[in-house]
Amino acid sequence: MMPPRRKMTARDDINVVSARLLAIIESGSFPADGRLPTERELSESMGVSRRAVRSAFDILVSGGLIWRQQGKGTFAGQAPDRTQVLAAEIAGETNFTEVMEARLCIEPVLAAMAAKHALPADIERMRNLARRTFEATDPQSIELWDGALHRLIARTANNRPLLTAFSMIDEIRSNAGWMGTRQKARSQETLRISDGEHHAIILQIEAGHAQGAEDAMRQHLTTLYGNLKRLLNLECGA
Repeated sequence: MMPPRRKMTARDDINVVSARLLAIIESGSFPADGRLPTERELSESMGVSRRAVRSAFDILVSGGLIWRQQGKGTFAGQAPDRTQVLAAEIAGETNFTEVMEARLCIEPVLAAMAAKHALPADIERMRNLARRTFEATDPQSIELWDGALHRLIARTANNRPLLTAFSMIDEIRSNAGWMGTRQKARSQETLRISDGEHHAIILQIEAGHAQGAEDAMRQHLTTLYGNLKRLLNLECGA
């Protein structure tokens, strides 16, 4: 005799909707403007409550994967920011060394500040994003989850000027050519090392250790910088 089927809970519904949205985001199967299905469309097509859909949206917004515009809808990615214009203007005037130097100046400080402000829910989201980064099986998904983790840490720092500086650098990093170079520098070994470094950062933030979080982020970025330099030296025949 088959055991009785477990009744779906509200949490199950939220997880199902989140998985559907993540599949859309990872596959890139949305209109050119990035608009995602509406709450009503998802509720009706999946047979779940609009409250479950709204909760799934909230989770992905907090993870930096989607954004909302009042009266317009919900969109994949990050909300447009004035820093994007400046980033686009200087993307061709800078290089990997300058960008990594800037990241080393800004992101360790953001991690330290995040250690002072992070809530348990923030830590849970950070761990989820780190796990998804490591479990991702294609370059696009790795970029998606890794970028979301670093953005969440930056937002958790709760400092608008520093977040704006970070956002400009993050926008430059989204350049397709630069993403391609990062993909070439990855391997199973570098992903394993990055995963350990991500969790080390999160542990320090969770413990409220500002200096430890700063040091852990600096170590992580130094590792990434070293990987990129080795790749670029090989391509240049150095």
